[in-house]
Amino acid sequence: MKTAQDIYRDLQSSLGDVLPDAELFIKAEVAAEVLRLKVERDAVILGHNYMEPALFHTVPDFQGDSLELSRRAAETDKSVIVFCGVRFMAETAKILNPTKTVLLPTEKGGCSLAESITAADVRVLREAYPGVPIVTYINTYADVKAECDICCTSSNAAAVVESLKSDTVIFLPDEFLARNVARETGRHVIVPSVLRKGAVAANGDDTTVEHTMIAWQGRCEVHELFTPEDVDVVRKQYPDVMILAHPECSPEVTAKADFSGSTTAMIRAVERSKAKRFLLLTECSMGDNIVAANPGKELLRLCSHRCPHMHEITLEQTRDSLQFMRWEIDVPEHIRVRALRAVERMLAVGPKID
Repeated sequence: MKTAQDIYRDLQSSLGDVLPDAELFIKAEVAAEVLRLKVERDAVILGHNYMEPALFHTVPDFQGDSLELSRRAAETDKSVIVFCGVRFMAETAKILNPTKTVLLPTEKGGCSLAESITAADVRVLREAYPGVPIVTYINTYADVKAECDICCTSSNAAAVVESLKSDTVIFLPDEFLARNVARETGRHVIVPSVLRKGAVAANGDDTTVEHTMIAWQGRCEVHELFTPEDVDVVRKQYPDVMILAHPECSPEVTAKADFSGSTTAMIRAVERSKAKRFLLLTECSMGDNIVAANPGKELLRLCSHRCPHMHEITLEQTRDSLQFMRWEIDVPEHIRVRALRAVERMLAVGPKID
């Protein structure tokens, strides 16, 4: 097991240009405690790509996007899973591992997308569009997944939609991701208004158009901040920059970018590219993690936005989660078994990362 001094040296090498030396020393001490507790608790730690650099580069057994970490959660033989992400991710791990203890290192760990839709909304949509398959983004809570037919992540959203072999698909809850997937799969998008009394207004859109995607009005509070003007300003100042946008950004932004894909796909694109200068239009901690892994490449510190929910997860919180076995995630069994079908169907489709 690595000592605090070992970790400190590693952090100096990878993050010396990102974090102050004093902070690296403190974080190394905490990371050493986490590694010790991980062994004591027979735990596996899953770290999302949006985690703070000092955490991301020290304690996770596995790192990745939502799809990759869902796969790892399904495969683990450890008795405790610590999910360094947000609540819907930890719920997915519990859905896949009902007999294991799943911990989230923060009490809330919310998500603007997950909170934009309820299970009742999905039931209203299903009643309004009978027989239409429902795809739900992984960024939803378990009770919403339980009402849907299949889940997806940004890695495999288009592949999931195409796997359904249906002219019309309901895609929830991210409007921008739906529009980006619709463009990729050649579909027309409508965004109906769901009335809480149990009716749907189609806002004048023709719901009989072939190859239709019925979307929802949810948006990521981070990715919706990026604008086409941001891209234009950066390109004018840095003509040689490679711009990468997450598909939770608006279609107007992804259309102006050089590359659009999941967090894992963006990381791979940076690694493979011969460009020297990059701009990531996504949660800004991931940029720090990429810089640490690719010291020869320049990442522009422009248009950066931090997810307040991911920011709740720190090394200190991860240590306390293992020490006090908090905050444990529970999914009621009647919800879990229904959500499990949707998650397993997603995993069967697999990723599409190129």
